[in-house]
Amino acid sequence: MKKTFRLEGLGCASCAAKMERDISKLDGVRSATVNFLTTKLVIEADESEMDRIVEKSRKIVKKLEPYCEIK
Repeated sequence: MKKTFRLEGLGCASCAAKMERDISKLDGVRSATVNFLTTKLVIEADESEMDRIVEKSRKIVKKLEPYCEIK
């Protein structure tokens, strides 16, 4: 399953790269991409794991860029 999210408040290309790297390392994630210009996050993972992965991704995003939110 592939889901696309908007990263509201993303203001740093370096942080976007770190988000992509850290989210990609989560258990169950097949792929994760963050596009700084379009402010989009795309996660590909098993449907049964998606809720857990999105929650962990929210924490990663907040840690790297406190004013950024996954929408």
